[in-house]
Amino acid sequence: MKYQSLLTVIIVFILFGCKENTSKNEITFKFIQINDVYEIAPLGGGTFGGMARVAHVRDSIKKENPNTFLFMAGDFLSPSLLGTIKINGELISGKQMIEVMNAMEFDLVTFGNHEFDLKEKDLQKRLNESSFPWMSSNVRQLKNDSISFFKIQRPKDTLTTNDTFTMIVNDTYDKKIKIGFLGVTLPYTIKDYVFYGDIYNEAERAYDELKNKVDLVFGLTHLELGQDKELLERIPQIPLVMGGHEHYAMSVSVGNSKITKADANAKTIYIHTLVYNTANKDLKIDSELFSVNDKITSNPEIENIVNKWGNILNLKIKEIIDEPSDVIFNSPEPLDGTEISSRSVQTNLGAIITQSMIWSFNNEVDAALVNGGSIRVDDMLPSDLSSIDIFRTLPFGGEILKVDLEGVLLKEVLDYGNSKKGTGAYLQRHNLEQATNGEWLIQGEKIILDKTYKIAFSDFLLRGFDIPFLNPNNKHVKNIYRPTKEEKAYDIRKATILYLKSLSN
Repeated sequence: MKYQSLLTVIIVFILFGCKENTSKNEITFKFIQINDVYEIAPLGGGTFGGMARVAHVRDSIKKENPNTFLFMAGDFLSPSLLGTIKINGELISGKQMIEVMNAMEFDLVTFGNHEFDLKEKDLQKRLNESSFPWMSSNVRQLKNDSISFFKIQRPKDTLTTNDTFTMIVNDTYDKKIKIGFLGVTLPYTIKDYVFYGDIYNEAERAYDELKNKVDLVFGLTHLELGQDKELLERIPQIPLVMGGHEHYAMSVSVGNSKITKADANAKTIYIHTLVYNTANKDLKIDSELFSVNDKITSNPEIENIVNKWGNILNLKIKEIIDEPSDVIFNSPEPLDGTEISSRSVQTNLGAIITQSMIWSFNNEVDAALVNGGSIRVDDMLPSDLSSIDIFRTLPFGGEILKVDLEGVLLKEVLDYGNSKKGTGAYLQRHNLEQATNGEWLIQGEKIILDKTYKIAFSDFLLRGFDIPFLNPNNKHVKNIYRPTKEEKAYDIRKATILYLKSLSN
């Protein structure tokens, strides 16, 4: 532990310096950015991620520069296995994340699309529990045809989420500047209680309201990269957009501005050092992508909270699965559940899931497809698989559907999935492959466009979220069979567990 503490100090010192040598006209401040964090504990057998480690890094930097601010660029309340567990009859639904983030004293968060996975009453509880400010320039609550800010109901008062946000930065020379933030979220998760204003119109409106009140305006967004780029093309005066949604790290320049996104689950964080000259209004930004790994010490207060929730999970999961930690299958190699793989290449874990989907219908379907975004574990699973590994992998659960559809639609679905490499719409598949000439094959044979095939789909895919034209109203969908509660296909997680157990028997 002493070695880890010393190494952390050395890393922070080398990358970010001690007290910056700035002139009397310059003021230095730091942003720490994370996004798309679903797990509070480290992943990869403890090798990467972990909110307690993020807290330690922030504490180390803030000790040297009090003007250090911590931001979350959306997607943190859902999904996770913990979120699906009930305590006293109520789903946890992100409660564990709020407790951790409160203790970490986040300075500002914006909504991600997955915040709206929650039911309205559960999101309201999480808002009420949070001690940090929320901001969105385009997301509002829709109730009884009335559009308003989401409320945060505290014991002594009621606040609202922020349209924009401002903060004061002071330094040792008694200089101070005022900085502002706007935030926008893509309209991905459609719920009857959520209203999405136009991304660009609302961002431009928010900027116009801020620009004469502050020295600098920054973006805290949860958008697709192309949308972030267009936002900066429309508002080039924003020097930095701290974004999320893609789940992998990037730094992209647009003119004189840039967009940064860290890896999901705090495997990396962005640390921005900003130096502003109050005389000539010049701003310099140095952005470092910092790896959060097992060389980093954990903040003990946050670690205690994380461990508390880990113990709750272990107790509650035993109420759902008999002997959840028992080995159900021995794989000849570790199974790749990392997001970067699940969303871009065919994986051995994806193969097991799709094989189990076919097996759940007694092998009476031609092929199976599941969107890579359903695989949420973002980890290399050990060779000795347990039931809890499968629940971590597929926290959403959901039915497996048997769908009769024509080959012309099947081909369009496969082409679309391939075009979406790097996103959750990329498809893991079984009995479907692409030949070297680009032709799609099903069970080794060319797909016949006017032939009807039986395909096992995850129920999410038939909702049209990832693949807009794949829905029950498509004329090429001939029939959809939904399993009963008694059938293996009723829950993709239990189907996968039972399939793996069958291989071991």
